[in-house]
Amino acid sequence: MNILTVLLFIPLVTVLSILFVRNDRAIKWMAFGGSSVQLLFSIWLTGHYMSLRSAGETAPMLFQSSVAWFEPLNIYFRTGIDGISLSMILLTALVVVAGVLVSWKIEKQVKEFFFLILLLSTGAYGFFITTDLFALFFFLELAVIPKYLLIGVWGSGKKDYSAMKLALMLMFGSALVFLGITALYFLGGHTWNILEIANLHLPIEVQRVAYVLLFTGFGVFTAMFPFHTWAPDGHSSAPTAASMFLAGISMKLGGYGALRVASWLLPDAAHELSWIFIILASIAIIYGAFATLMQTDLKYMNAYSSVSHCGFVVLGISMLTKAAILGAIMQMVSHGVMTALFFAAIGMIYDRAHTRQAKELGGMLKQTPFIGTAFIIAGLCSLGLPGFSGFVSEMTIFIGSWERIGAGYRIATVLAAASIVVTAVYILRAIGFAIWGTITNKEYLGLKDASWNERLAVVMLVAGIVLIGFAPFLLTRLVGADVDIIFASLVK
Repeated sequence: MNILTVLLFIPLVTVLSILFVRNDRAIKWMAFGGSSVQLLFSIWLTGHYMSLRSAGETAPMLFQSSVAWFEPLNIYFRTGIDGISLSMILLTALVVVAGVLVSWKIEKQVKEFFFLILLLSTGAYGFFITTDLFALFFFLELAVIPKYLLIGVWGSGKKDYSAMKLALMLMFGSALVFLGITALYFLGGHTWNILEIANLHLPIEVQRVAYVLLFTGFGVFTAMFPFHTWAPDGHSSAPTAASMFLAGISMKLGGYGALRVASWLLPDAAHELSWIFIILASIAIIYGAFATLMQTDLKYMNAYSSVSHCGFVVLGISMLTKAAILGAIMQMVSHGVMTALFFAAIGMIYDRAHTRQAKELGGMLKQTPFIGTAFIIAGLCSLGLPGFSGFVSEMTIFIGSWERIGAGYRIATVLAAASIVVTAVYILRAIGFAIWGTITNKEYLGLKDASWNERLAVVMLVAGIVLIGFAPFLLTRLVGADVDIIFASLVK
């Protein structure tokens, strides 16, 4: 068994094992154990990968394997990872463990809930380890239906509407991706192999069509303007763990695909047409920031904030400079951890106060200091405070974006940087209303602070934020060489 197949095998075994267990408490511990093994294996895989690179291994992808899946159409289950995909694997493993921990109070259909959460992780791992376009599409689709069920069954508010809207929008994005990869297959030598297609020089006419289809399709998953409307409704209605997965991992599938598939495989079209997505990213950043400013519901606030922050990812990828691409990858990891922490803290507050309206809260730091501190840390990371991951990732994007010569690109960079001011306003206002101050509702005087499982989830996520903030070189060393490879293809 290939080492990367183990990454899929662990959650699948956990999922199948859960099916035969009836005790809810045992199911929760089994889900926690399986997700913890995923995280530990991902950390070990990172160490093994770095040791091979240090030993002189220079292959673009390590741990490659290929197994025939459907030979008449040349479809193979090909695997291989580089530092970029490995950073996404680590992010997935961390968010999944945290999501399982904050879902400890789930009482409704416990088996089905954790089954779907772990199935989502299987889809994400498969997406990040495959080097076959058809398999990549397969795993992208695998993650859509579980999201629909998680929101529709365990969600709140307009959950049926939100679940349907999310599923239809993401399926629309998937359809565009499928059209794009099919065009590459028929016009690129009848191969789905990403590494083979990367070495082809496709005609610019082919690249234009495929690039627009693929970048737009993956852009839907990143909540790129104007295809962002599924995100606020989906996040607001989803249970806490599903919100953490949607914003922390699912939106990164789109960013990873836009970089790995659309930009890397179609460099000429990227140079010619990236300005379109720079405009859309700039609109998303500004619009998302001001839309967040108008929100009073904490979940809607974080959802619109995610639209803005993922706009930085699209901007960095579209700018096509080495620093901007590096910043986009760092932003994917940073935002994944930060927004998971934000949704976890909001979920903890809602479980206790039964409201997400900032103005109805107040004094949470005094009554629930641990949860209040988690909320504040997530907020400070979101507004880009030095020492947290948000600062280094956004600054890298701004610097890289400024490197692209042209008045339009400079204006886009300035607008993106200016959004930080708006971000600071809505973050500090939310903290002031919900966390600081005195408790105005006497019913909140009896609220209990975070439980052991919630504390463990928060500590893990905060550790990720601080580690990247104070030691960004750990992430840049992991992905730096692979950014060079992608950038080299873009400057040919």
